[in-house]
Amino acid sequence: MSLDLQSLKRRPVLSSAEANALKAGYRTQVPIDANGALAIERCVDVRTIGIAGANHYHTPHNPPYYVSVPGSIPELYMRQSVAAKLTEVNARLAPLGMELFLFDAWRPQAVQRYFHDVWFPAWLQARQPHLEGAALVEEVEHYWAAPSAGAGSPSPHSTGAAVDLTLIFSETRQPLFMGGMFDDVTEDAWTDAFERKTTISMSDAEALANRRLLYWVMGEAGFANNPTEWWHFSHGDQLWAKLGRHPAAAFGGCNPTGRPDA
Repeated sequence: MSLDLQSLKRRPVLSSAEANALKAGYRTQVPIDANGALAIERCVDVRTIGIAGANHYHTPHNPPYYVSVPGSIPELYMRQSVAAKLTEVNARLAPLGMELFLFDAWRPQAVQRYFHDVWFPAWLQARQPHLEGAALVEEVEHYWAAPSAGAGSPSPHSTGAAVDLTLIFSETRQPLFMGGMFDDVTEDAWTDAFERKTTISMSDAEALANRRLLYWVMGEAGFANNPTEWWHFSHGDQLWAKLGRHPAAAFGGCNPTGRPDA
């Protein structure tokens, strides 16, 4: 089925109020089908099957960090069936001269712990010294999920079913303008940020249309979007199940590297 570009760009995304209400409790309320057909599915580095990307945490050319994050890896691992869905999205984008570009996929726990426990709390407290305790954790977890807490509560990126990505023009490799950088940790990163603005500039209008396009092209392929991150999509994990009202998640945590510390 071909994409109707202008129709998708005019179609509003789900409001953050509704999406965040659906999202609440996803790691405690959604079971994982450990005996399902997909539970032990292997991962593949999507770069080997023609999907573009560079692991944002491994390269030092990664604003706002500008350093290779300890414990990061260059690979972009995804569950095979989820990677196949990304190739299907690319096939639909190809006639438009566009394709996906991945920032991150499967993520080591060392990276998750660093940002959840160290980097982001420090960033927040430097700007809001009064923020501490439960209020600090709540703000952190708008953008950085807690590390895995046992087999029943894996962090989304530890499942191989979650991915951070954007759209690029295939010929020029230029990213479509989304109105903010990857890993922005403010409400500018919320998928509906430009839907909620009352005054729209030319740049805002471009970002609004492009976020809608990304949201719907991924949504039509069965992916769910994390409402606080325009770039985060998943298929088969607990967040996907909660947002889509599925009875269970297909994927728990996995370790495609084989490293005991990953």
